[in-house]
Amino acid sequence: MTNRRNFLKQMTLLGAAAVTPVSLALGQNESPAEQAEQSDGLFTVPRGEILRNKSPRKITIPDVEEFRILKGDFHIHTIFSDGFVMPKDRITEAVDNGLDVIAITDHIEYRPHVGGNGFKLLEKNDDHNMAYNIAKPEAEKQNLILVRGTEITKSVMPPGHFNALFLEDVNPVAVAVENWKTMLAVAAGQGGFVHWNHPGWVAPGSGGLRSGEMMRFTQEHEDVFKKGHLHGIEVFNGSSYYPVVSEWCEDRNLALIANSDVHSSEWNMYGHQNPLRPMTLILAKERTYDAVREAFFANRTVVLAAGMIIGRPEWVEKLFKACVEVTGKPGLLELKNKSDIPCFVQAGGTVRELAAQARLSLYRSHTIKKLTVCNWLTGMNKPLEIAVG
Repeated sequence: MTNRRNFLKQMTLLGAAAVTPVSLALGQNESPAEQAEQSDGLFTVPRGEILRNKSPRKITIPDVEEFRILKGDFHIHTIFSDGFVMPKDRITEAVDNGLDVIAITDHIEYRPHVGGNGFKLLEKNDDHNMAYNIAKPEAEKQNLILVRGTEITKSVMPPGHFNALFLEDVNPVAVAVENWKTMLAVAAGQGGFVHWNHPGWVAPGSGGLRSGEMMRFTQEHEDVFKKGHLHGIEVFNGSSYYPVVSEWCEDRNLALIANSDVHSSEWNMYGHQNPLRPMTLILAKERTYDAVREAFFANRTVVLAAGMIIGRPEWVEKLFKACVEVTGKPGLLELKNKSDIPCFVQAGGTVRELAAQARLSLYRSHTIKKLTVCNWLTGMNKPLEIAVG
């Protein structure tokens, strides 16, 4: 049985609100945190053998109505906080992985490589825009959309950690460091999009939950949401899936986000061009910075991670219909997948895999009027269902 099938089976058994680690499905032997802890030096992108012998990954996903599907990662660290990769190398990694847009989101409160112990970038550096400014020319050269962002990193939960995206200037957010609510207000005042990071992360003392503590949408998060200072939540981070976040976002009209939260090199974390790597799919009107931002605030985001699609029912269904042609015949369904997204489908019988760019015939009785797509989720424990004639 494949890792992906094992994962889907585990999801069926686990159900609901649990934090689900999917390192096995992603091909990871260690967690990102373990990898980071074991790292004692600077990672750089291996520009030699890998990039000479393999073209950048191409991810084929058809347009959905008038929207283009852009692939993005909006939680990435560099050496300018606690990452181990230079900003320019993050651009090369993203392009190699077939991404269209990324945000570098280095921590405001935690920057061990800027002075302090270990190797030092600078004795003192108060410019929190530096990683973005270094990466921006390379992004333009490689035709990658780069979003200015940062991570607001509090050591207790609540509030935990937040990413602020589409900022004009990170430094005014950093100036308000003593009050996290003010930091969110400053970010939102710049037109920033704020999302709550890894809400089920177990890391007492670092802004995560205590071991055994229930994951919940706290009163503190409710307060900033009502002020308009919270716009989305990570339903998938690194190698962890938080099913209940789908319900939180549905109830409050928030965007669903999936990110890598990568600290080491991309290849150290996931391997090279891993198709199960998490990313956010953006339904954008065009391939521009402004169109990506507009789509975020319109909640036109869908998660692709660990072989799953997760999103709002209307967008997941429209995405499926753009990707998969379904032709109904007496006793038979013919399916053609025009995308690189796999589907595990069922029409009254056993679950079958419709692989990327593949065809599949499903036998069904005349009483079966729906197709269930088991790994495309429209809510917590809610697989997509498509009516068939």
